[in-house]
This record gives sequence, structure tokens and C-alpha cells, in this order.
Amino acid sequence: MKPILQLQGVSKKFRINHESEPYLSLRERLSRGFSMKKNQLEDYWALQDVTFDVQPGDSVGIVGKNGAGKSTLLKILSKITPPTSGTIVCRGRIASLLEVGTGFHPELTGRENIFLNGSILGMRKIEIQSRFDEIVDFAETERFLDVPLKHYSSGMQLRLAFAVAAFLEPEILVIDEVLAVGDAEFQKKCLGKMEEVSRRGRTVLFVSHSMTTVQSLCTKCVYLEKGRSSGVLTVHEGVRKYLAGSHNLHTGHQQFDEPGAPSRAARLTEAKILNVQGKSTSELLTCEDFFVQLTWENLDGVRITPSIELVNYDGVKLFWSGDTQVDWDGSGKTERGPYISTVKIPANFLKAGEYSFVLGLYTQSPYQYHHLILSALHCSVVDPMDDRCLARGQMSTQFEKFMLLPALEWSNIKV
Repeated sequence: MKPILQLQGVSKKFRINHESEPYLSLRERLSRGFSMKKNQLEDYWALQDVTFDVQPGDSVGIVGKNGAGKSTLLKILSKITPPTSGTIVCRGRIASLLEVGTGFHPELTGRENIFLNGSILGMRKIEIQSRFDEIVDFAETERFLDVPLKHYSSGMQLRLAFAVAAFLEPEILVIDEVLAVGDAEFQKKCLGKMEEVSRRGRTVLFVSHSMTTVQSLCTKCVYLEKGRSSGVLTVHEGVRKYLAGSHNLHTGHQQFDEPGAPSRAARLTEAKILNVQGKSTSELLTCEDFFVQLTWENLDGVRITPSIELVNYDGVKLFWSGDTQVDWDGSGKTERGPYISTVKIPANFLKAGEYSFVLGLYTQSPYQYHHLILSALHCSVVDPMDDRCLARGQMSTQFEKFMLLPALEWSNIKV
């Protein structure tokens, strides 16, 4: 089967105009005469030699830091701007949702814009009419169909634009981060529709900075960095590359040196993630225990409770844990000196994903944190996709819509 989309050596150059002298007022310009220096021009390559193929039915997440070239790539694919060099072969009709209001006319009504936008996407009038009711129902704009679009809110325009792009069923659906404009309920609705479009064999290209959304929606990934592409990767590889570029990833081991830091009653000096073999690592399996080990010092002889919080890469705090089961108020660690505290994360508790920890040392009464370190010990938890994953069993699904995947105790009694 031929790829539905092929990019070979695609590059895009912009010319940046730099003024060679600062802004001058009219009086200053007159006093100097009207001699003007030429501005300096700089060539900026937003994309350089991007090459990859997309197969029919793939859901491809395009990820990268701001300025990596993601939006430029989508605009080239949508034929909004041409590439400077390279070739693109597209074997299907593309519908794009890049900016709120793209392809709409503010003076036309919602009804008229549905037909206008559909025509821009290459649909015939009879095709648009056959899906018209579904589009209006999804967009929830029935009351405002005959109101000019200029009176719509940005959220209403977004709902209408997404509905047109999704329901007219192009072979390729291209969506930028425009969904961030909508409210949470509408975003969930859109993601559900995108999943449905993908299941029906359509191809989706999706740009997002939410790695959870990319992992739940996409089957493959393209990582862009400074305009260059890594080619088509697995979602796990693409997310790892993105996180490695966005965060200071460690190999499951961090030391905390604080030259010139204020005096503390207690301080963290080192932290490690240990696998079941006791080796420091940031690559873990869902089906194996792992441990977080904190090395710290009690400097003032106060009661100390060490704690951890697990955070996913959307910033959601998944759980908190302190050593209260073995030393409920910290009174067992009041002697001055170094300590090592270790907490076990059980196997078959976390689902596959990217995580980090918040590390802390605090006194319960009076409540006071002595040392708190955010975004530490970044790690990747991988599902081996075999029968070792007790919670999933033999099912191949990854249960993307859930944050945790614990293997809880069940019992069955026939009555």
C-alpha cells in the first residue's frame, strides 16, 4: 500500500528583516537628513530537509518545542504556504484546522460559512447537505445558524470549524493546537471525534504540547527540533525525545548541591530511582517493583517526614506518600546526621507513561517544609505488553483514558 502522504527533503526559508539602526523620531530623522542605511536581511530556515511517510489510517502526533517548525509544516501540508525546496506527494483530500476562523468569512452567517468552508475543502454541495445536520448538532450552534459569524465568540467559531473539518470526512485531517481555545468539555468531545475518525481509516495529523493527549490519540509520532525531523517514530520514542528536549532528564539519579543556600533544619542531598535489581535507572517496567531512595540530613534535630509526589507530564499530581506508616510523626528521626529513606512503588500499579517526582522533607507539627524539590527524577514507565501486566491481562489495549492501572485484589463467588 502506498503512503497517503510522502515528504522528501522539505525545507522552508523565511527572510528576516533587521533594522541596522534604532527607531528615530521625525525630528531626529530631519536633523540627520533623509539618508537611510539599508536594513540587514537574514535567512531563517524554519524547516530543513524534513522527510517522512504517513500510511493510510495512521494517527500521527507532531511534537516539538515552540519554534521547532510544527505550524510551518502544517501550513505547507495545507497549501497555505509553499515549501522552499523538497517534494510532497498527497494521495488524499486534506482538511485543516489551524487557526480559529480559518476559511470562514465574518460577514456570512454560520449556515453560509458551512457551505463556504466545505467548498474550500473540496466538497460538493450535495456532500455538505448530507452532513449538515450532524455538523450543526456537534457544533451546538443551531440557534445562531443565521447570525453573521462576526458575532460568534471564538469558542463558537472553533466548534463550527472543527465540525465542518471532521464531519465532511477528508482522507487527511490536520489539526494544530487550536483546540486549546475550547473548554474542557469541548476538547474531550473533539478528541473523541478524532479517535472515531482514525478508527474509520482516516489519517490524522495532530500537533499538541500535551503528551498525555498524544499518547492517547496517536499511533505514531514525528519529533521536530530546530526545523529538522527524526522521521516517523513510535509514540513512546517521540514523547521521550520531546521530554528530553523540554526537561533536564536524568538517569534516575540526582544530587542536590546548594552553594550559598539558606540554612535549613534538614536538606535533601541525593535521590535515586532503583529498579528491582537495585540499579539506578529512569527506564522502568509497569510489571516490576521500583524504589525511590532519598538521602538526606537532619541538621537541627527536628522531627522529619520524608515524602514523594508522583506527577505526570500534564502536571497532574497522581499520589502523595510519606513514611507515616513506619514513623507517623517523624519522632524516630530526630537525631542529627544523614539518613536514607526508601519507598517502594509496587508492580502493576502505574500505567505506561512519563512521570516525575516532587521530593520533600517536612515537619508535621507545626507544619513546615524544610526542603522541597519540584520536577525531579524524571522517568519513563514502559508496558512490556505481555502477561506480566496483571491489570491488563491478555488485552492489547493500553487504557489511555485512565491515569493509573492498578492490579487490585478481586474475588469471585458463584451464588
